Parts: sequence; structure tokens; C-alpha cells
Amino acid sequence: MTKQLLHSEVPSQYTWNAPSVFASHEAWEQELIGVGEGLSAVAKYPGHLADSGALLVEALQARDEFTRRAQVLTVYADMASAVDSNDQIAAAMASRARSLYGQVLAAFAFIDPELIAIGLVRLRGWVNSEPRLAIYAHAFDDLFRKQAHVRSVEVEELLGMLADPFSGATLNESLLTNADFQLKPARASDGAELPVMQSTYDGLIHHPDREVRRTAFESLTDEYLAHKNTLANNLVMSIKQNVFKMRARRHDSTLAASLFEDNIPAEVFHNLIGVFRQNLPTWHRYWALKKKALGVDELHYYDIWAPLATQRPTVTYEQGIDLICAGLAPLGEDYVRALRKGCLQDRWVDVYPNQGKGAGAFSTGAPGTHPFIMTSFHDDLFSLSTLAHELGHSMHTYLTFENQPVIYCNYSLFVAEVASNFHQALVRAYLLQTNDDPQFQLTLLEEAFNNFHRYFFIMPTLARFELEVHQRLERGEGVTAETLMKLLDDLFAEGFGDHMTIDHDRHGIIWATFGHLYADYYVYQYATGISAANALANRVLAGMPHAAEDYLRFLKAGNSVYSLDALKIAGVDLTKPEAVLAGFEVLAGMVDRLEKLVG
Repeated sequence: MTKQLLHSEVPSQYTWNAPSVFASHEAWEQELIGVGEGLSAVAKYPGHLADSGALLVEALQARDEFTRRAQVLTVYADMASAVDSNDQIAAAMASRARSLYGQVLAAFAFIDPELIAIGLVRLRGWVNSEPRLAIYAHAFDDLFRKQAHVRSVEVEELLGMLADPFSGATLNESLLTNADFQLKPARASDGAELPVMQSTYDGLIHHPDREVRRTAFESLTDEYLAHKNTLANNLVMSIKQNVFKMRARRHDSTLAASLFEDNIPAEVFHNLIGVFRQNLPTWHRYWALKKKALGVDELHYYDIWAPLATQRPTVTYEQGIDLICAGLAPLGEDYVRALRKGCLQDRWVDVYPNQGKGAGAFSTGAPGTHPFIMTSFHDDLFSLSTLAHELGHSMHTYLTFENQPVIYCNYSLFVAEVASNFHQALVRAYLLQTNDDPQFQLTLLEEAFNNFHRYFFIMPTLARFELEVHQRLERGEGVTAETLMKLLDDLFAEGFGDHMTIDHDRHGIIWATFGHLYADYYVYQYATGISAANALANRVLAGMPHAAEDYLRFLKAGNSVYSLDALKIAGVDLTKPEAVLAGFEVLAGMVDRLEKLVG
């Protein structure tokens, strides 16, 4: 399954269940046309929302349904394109779906300005007299919290129409790096060549042969370097769009604009960065230990993923599901049953790598569809961990869709990374407790460090990078490929201390390998997420009263409450630095454990 198969050649049980969404591309086409034509019926609502509570609820329900249908169309097209970026039909469908979604946003852009004109007092009266409006009470309160940043009907309509053209930077990055890149093969010590694709790179960078890791790393980064100016301009264009939207909505900064959307105070972001910088010595200690354990004179970036275990266990996809379910048993039979059925019967997961499959993994879905996962499973503990992570997202989605109306199904990215890392923490704890084989334990610790490295080192570093680039562009400064590379190279130098041999250009271009930077201020949420996740997992593992029930209540809440309040329901407060400090305590404990294993 690790050969360069076409997606059409992968056995169907290992591919996502596209027919459960639309029976065919033709059915998708009919729905796309139907949604577009149906928008003409919206014309009866603008200017009339103040007429009555009954008319208002009719308009809100129409908006929710059109939004849901547009999301279903987008999920289908985006999944089809993600699992095979060479599929030009799917790529065109994804573009058309985004265009339609922009039309839906524009068609209903009149709602928020009219609601503000009606006033919160009158709306609350309607909520009490019109039962169908009751579910919108929190949404109304949130709208009036944002009142100062809601513009006129004309401006809101324009901002909605910009959703499609502003998606171009993300699409450009995906098509260039997943479809157009021509990556040179990696080379083993014996001279054998190994194909490098976005979907195979993760397996190569974990390879025990250092020459494979080195040549795979250089193949990937050198291709990014060959396109550094295009990629830099593309990212700058995306961030300038953020600056435009920030100014259009009259925020003081892009950071303030991004955090305001989910009612997150700025100290949450700055607490993370402050605690991260103060605790860099924990990472320096790990780099020194890794270098010593590998027995190398110089530690290079591609050695971060070098295996320490000499015998890595093989874990098939089906075995992985069994282990994940066992680790999640504290959450109850209903939870485990739904997850198992989703993976083995309902085909939530597109499992194996294939030609044109994008890098990494993600979970997606819309009300009315299954949650779907794109991943590249390599029959090892690392793939198991990635799958557990994405299933955390998927179960969050599943339970939100089961328990919330459409208006509250779009939970924030801030809470999303809690659910995913919580899964990994529970499953990891189960595996450490139930298998005492030193090689298994060592492999599991390697997986844990790789996870923490990505979410608790790379992501906070990228968060510092992203903030600085946004601030430079807000000030009107010029930003080029060279300035981006110099900035990240300097940040990595601080993070690695004197334990890593620096390769300035290849370290500097690593920002370009993270499409996450096209989602405004997303990356810091991985670090807050892993902190909160481990704190909540510790509550469940310690058997604290109602810990599992509290966590499930959090998953079911969606965005019916603010993100920080949802996490308080689960049992953690991210407005204080203690949660991030607790994350570093977990990391330090893993360094201690690794030190005992490797001597």
C-alpha cells in the first residue's frame, strides 16, 4: 500500500465514503445548481427582518440550510481533490464550491446589520415569545458583542463576496506543493532510490537510515527553495488579505481581529509565547539527549525524527483501531462504538498514501455528512497516533452535529486541537501501561516527542514567526522570501540552542512547508490545545469525579458557548499560564523517562 498507487487503485474499504455524500459527480452538480438557483428566493427577506419574529426565524433557518448545503458541497469536492490533487475535475469542483459558498455568504450578508438595527432588547423579547428563535439567543448575544465591527449591508455583502477570491492563496499553495512539485527521490545508504511525495515524506523522515532522512529532507526543502519567491509572495498576499479584513472591520491589529472572533483575550496568546520562551531549556535538554542517544557528532534537523528503537512494532490499520478504542474506553461504550463503526463500516477514513495525495492529515465534515479523515497510514505507531489525533477531531464533529443545530456546529479552531490531542494523550497512556516491552516503550516515547515537537515546539515558533510577519505588513514594511527565511532561521537558532547544526536556507524555508499559515493565527492553537488536552486527560486518567462526562459535555457543546467557557466545562482554564506550564511538566517528565531508557 506504500507504492505509488492511483487513488482509484486503492481498495474501496480504505477510501473515504464519497457515495454517502453524493452518489456521483453528477448528483453533486445538480445540488450545486439547485443551491445557486435557490438563492433567488432570499430576495424577499432583506429590509423585512424587523417585521416580525416569525419572519426573522424563517430567514435565519433559510440561511442555516443554505450554509449547510454549501458546506456539504465543499466537503465532497475538497476531499476528492485532497486525496488526488491530480484530479482536475475535483480541483474545478472545489473551486466552484468555494465560489458558491461566497455567494451564500453574500446573499445573507444583510442579516447581521438588520439584526443590529432591530436591537438586542427587541430580539430578546422575540426569543421569549417565538420558541423557534430560542436557539439563536447565544448567537444574538455574540453578534452584539461584535457590533462595533459589523459594517453596513453593502460592506458586509462585499466582504462575503471576497471569500472566494481570497481563497486563492490557499489553493495556490496546495496545487503548487501537492500537484506541481517534482521531488527528487531519496537515496538509501546502499544506493537504492525511494520516491518522495508529500504523502510519503513522513515515513521517509522517520527512516532508520540517516541517508534516507537526509536526502528526503533535502529533496523536500530544496524544491521549496526553488520556488521560494513564489511561495513568499503567496503567503504575503494571504497576510495582506488579513490586514485588509482587519482594517475593514476596524480592529487594531490582525491578532486582535483573529482572537476577537472567538472572544479570546490577547493574554492567552502572549501567555503561550512567554511560557514557551521561558521553558526552551527543556527542549535544549532534549536535543542534547537525542544527540547523545544517536551517538552522532552533529545533530541535524532531519535527526529529530531518527528512531532510537531498533525494532519498531508493526501496527495495521485494523489493529490500530482496536488499540485506539481500548485507550478511549474511559469515555464510555457509546463513544467507542461510534468511533469503531465510523472507521470500519461507515468509511470515515481515506487510509493509505497514493499518487497526488496531499501532505499530512486532516478531518472535515458538514452537518448531514460523516466526519471524514484524510491520512497516509504507514502501519506503525506514528500513523496510529496521527489517526487517533484526527479521530479526536472527527468525534468532536460527530458529537457536535448530533447535539447542536447548524448555527452552533462550527466550533472554533481554538477548541478543535484540544479534542485531537486529548485522544493522543489517552491512547498513549494506555499503550505505555499495557505494553512494557522496552522497544515498544521507546518507540511510543519517540512518537510522543514527535507530537510534542510539532505542537509544542514548531507551532509556537511559527506563531512567533506569524505574529512578526503580520506586524511588519501592518506597518507597511516590505517582506520578501529572504526576510521570511532570515526570521525563521533566527527563531530556530534560539529554539535549538547550540545543540543543532544550522542549515540556514533549509531551516529558513520550513515556514513554506506549513499550509497552516494560510489560516489566520491557527498555529498557536496547537500549543494551547496540547496543553489543555493533557490537563483534561490527566483528570480522566486520575478518575476524577465526572471528568469523562465533563469532557463529553464539552464535545457536544459545539460553539453554543464561547470557546474558553466550553473548556471550563471540560475542566481547564486557558486564560491562565498554568495550563501551558503543565504541558511543559509533561514534556519534562517524558525527557526523564527517555533518559532512563537510553541511559
